[in-house]
Amino acid sequence: MKHRKTPRIRQLEALMAVIGNGSMTAAAAELGISQPAISRLLSDLGKEFDFQLFDKRDGRLVPSQEVRLLEPDIRRVVELMHQISDISADITKRKAGHIRIACLPGFATSHLPRVVADFLRERPGISMTIEPDRPERILEWMITEQYDFGITDGFFGHPAVETTDLSMRTVCIFPAGHRLAACDWISPRDLQGENIIHTRKDSVFYQELDRRFRDEGLELRSHIEVRQFTAACELVCNGAGVSVVSEMDARKYADLGLGYRPFVPALSHRISLIRPVHKTPSLITLEFIEAFRESLAPYLDGA
Repeated sequence: MKHRKTPRIRQLEALMAVIGNGSMTAAAAELGISQPAISRLLSDLGKEFDFQLFDKRDGRLVPSQEVRLLEPDIRRVVELMHQISDISADITKRKAGHIRIACLPGFATSHLPRVVADFLRERPGISMTIEPDRPERILEWMITEQYDFGITDGFFGHPAVETTDLSMRTVCIFPAGHRLAACDWISPRDLQGENIIHTRKDSVFYQELDRRFRDEGLELRSHIEVRQFTAACELVCNGAGVSVVSEMDARKYADLGLGYRPFVPALSHRISLIRPVHKTPSLITLEFIEAFRESLAPYLDGA
């Protein structure tokens, strides 16, 4: 049994060019190659197919019956290959692709949307999936390589995950018109008697905040426990108490009835930018991670 070679895309392009033009001369001009070159491509293709490709009628090359049967499939193959070539070029130029992001719920509704909108404005071929969830689920998604990039906190490393840790400045927030607005900075002692809204008691941030109070021989007066800083900001705006949150979140609510001052002694909120170690990131993913990291620069300790 004769072994058939798989036709090369250039051979199929030559075939379609001759079908469309009716002559090798015009087909060669369309493809930008010489007539002898297109003749060789078709000669080799005819040998591989093992049947005649064209009949000659009235000076034109007309596809044989066998080629007519194959023409729809050949056209689809050529179009698909051209599409793949165009998409690969766009990917190389970072104009196409898809990025899957897992993040804390607070980021999904506050800072991340602006960064995403700015990033996509100049990259109309890029699409994204944004999935907010708790840190434990985000880590699981990174380990199983379901997402390209994660934004989380309370992360202490995993061999399957690459991480960049960032320290965010925090401030004390209070409702507009509150007595704390008269302070240049706010300490645990200034918060005595206040209803304090804080993150979960098992979070690293809460434990650090509580330690600041205990270091001064004071008790943190727990009032409302929340998972995200954005929830604390909403509650403070509605007069439910005071809180210590990231300055980034506080600024978002500054025009919505919330005041803030530096919290002393300084307390950082650590966030981690993570991605799977064994999943090679696309160029566009790396570009977005860098853009997101740059967007946080004004809110980092020392900035």
